[in-house]
Amino acid sequence: MKTARPPGPAAELVALRLRLAEAEETLRAIRHGEVDALLGPGRQGGQVFSLAGAEHAYRMLIEAMNEGALTLTTEKMILYANECFARMVKCPLEQVTGSSFRRFLSAADGATLRAHMKVAAQTGVKIQLLLHAGDGSKLPVQISIRPLAKEGGKNLIIGMVVTDLTESRRTEETLRALTQRVVQVQEAERGQVALELHDNITQLLCAILVRSQTLADQLSTHDGPAQQEALKLRDLLGHTAEEVECITRNLRPGVLELLGLDAVLRATSTEFTARTGVVVTLTGVALTARLPPDTELALYRILQEALKNVHKHARAHQVSVHLARHGNTVQLLIKDDGVGFNTQRPPASSKGGSRLGLLGMRERAAYVGGTLTVKSVRRTGTEIEVKILLSPGSSTVN
Repeated sequence: MKTARPPGPAAELVALRLRLAEAEETLRAIRHGEVDALLGPGRQGGQVFSLAGAEHAYRMLIEAMNEGALTLTTEKMILYANECFARMVKCPLEQVTGSSFRRFLSAADGATLRAHMKVAAQTGVKIQLLLHAGDGSKLPVQISIRPLAKEGGKNLIIGMVVTDLTESRRTEETLRALTQRVVQVQEAERGQVALELHDNITQLLCAILVRSQTLADQLSTHDGPAQQEALKLRDLLGHTAEEVECITRNLRPGVLELLGLDAVLRATSTEFTARTGVVVTLTGVALTARLPPDTELALYRILQEALKNVHKHARAHQVSVHLARHGNTVQLLIKDDGVGFNTQRPPASSKGGSRLGLLGMRERAAYVGGTLTVKSVRRTGTEIEVKILLSPGSSTVN
C-alpha cells in the first residue's frame, strides 16, 4: 500500500497564488459594492458580518471624504476603510481591510481605545490618539466612535470617523508661541514702565512732598487755614507716592527677583489683606531652592490675577494659598470661601475681564509647561490649582 506524498513546494506555491487571487478579487468586490457580507473572527469562532448597509452610492460619498472612515467589529477587525484612512496610515487599502485596528496603535492607546469602546457601544465618544503609520511615523488624530446597527440582532458594528489633527496641532503651537511672545513683551513693557515710575514719578512726588512740608513749616500760626491746606496737600502727596510705589511693585516685583517666590507671595498676601480685609492664609511655602525665574514669575502673576478675581467677584472672607513642591512638580493651590460661579460661564465685567483673566492664567501656566484647573460650585467657593513640571536640574539653590 502506497502512502500519499505531501504536496511539494511547487504545489504549495500554486495553492498560495490561488488564495491570493481570491483575496484580491474579494477586496476588489468589497470596494466596488459587489459583496454584501464578510466572514470574520469573533468570540465564538467565525462570524458573518453583513455589508448590506454600504451601498455603492454611500461608498462613493465616504470615499470622497477628507477624513478617514471605518467600520469595525467589537473585536476591532476592520470591515471597511476608505482610501483617506489608508493614506493616513500609509498602507495599501487591501492591507487595511480585514486587519485589526490595534495594529495602528501603541499599547497605551490600545488600552485607552478598549476602555472607550465599551462606552461607544452605548452612546458614542470622541478621543484623541496617535496612529502608528506603516512607515513608522505617528499621526495625531481625533476618533469619533458611534455604534451602528447590529447585524442580525447579534453582532454590533462600530463606525469610526478619523480626523487628522496635524494642522490643528501646528496652529495651536503657533498660537502658543505667539502668546508666549506676547507675555514676554508684556513683562518687558511692565518692567520699563515700573522703572520710569520709580526713577521719575516717585522721585518727583517725594520732592514735592518735601516742599509741601517745608511750606507748612514756614507758615505761621496766623495763617492757620493756609497751613492746614499745606498739611493736607502733604498727606495727599504721601498717599499718592505710596500708591505709585505699590503700582511699581506690582508691575515689576523686585522682591521676587531678590528674595524669591516665598517672600513675594507673603508680601502680596499681606498687602491684599490690608487693602481688602479678606484674610489670606499662606502655607507650605518653605522651598529649599529657587525655581526658574519664568516659573516664579508665572506663579506670582497667577496669584495676582486670582486675588483680583476674589476681590471683584467672590465676596469671600478667607483665601488659602498653598505652595508645595513634590519632586519635579510644583503645585500652587488657591481656595476661597466666596459665592463661586459656573465654570462654563465665568463672571465678567462689561469688558469680559474675568474671562480674559482665567484665560491669561491658563496661558501663564502653559507658558512654563504647566496646567491650570478651576473648580467652583455656587455658594461654596472656588479652587484654582496650578501644576508645573520642572525639567531636571532647573532649580537653583538659594
